[in-house]
Amino acid sequence: MADLNPIAKRIHQFSPGPVELTLDDGTVAVFRISGAEFFQREFQAEGICEADDADYRFVSSADTESILVGRKGPDESEWTMTGTVTEVNRAES
Repeated sequence: MADLNPIAKRIHQFSPGPVELTLDDGTVAVFRISGAEFFQREFQAEGICEADDADYRFVSSADTESILVGRKGPDESEWTMTGTVTEVNRAES
């Protein structure tokens, strides 16, 4: 597992508990991650943010170097790319 993305490994390790994620635009939010799993080196997870009622997806970039974040609000039919995860911390329960 040494070649897995370190951010993805931390998300996987801390889930399903609350996870504080920092995105590349400086946004910091607490997420509840579900279904975090690896497919060889590729990572995929779903979750919700405590700050809103949208659905979120977390996936590896094509080169597996970054974890991309997608968001779909309750009134939206399409996923929107919101950024990349730059930091992961365990959030208080």
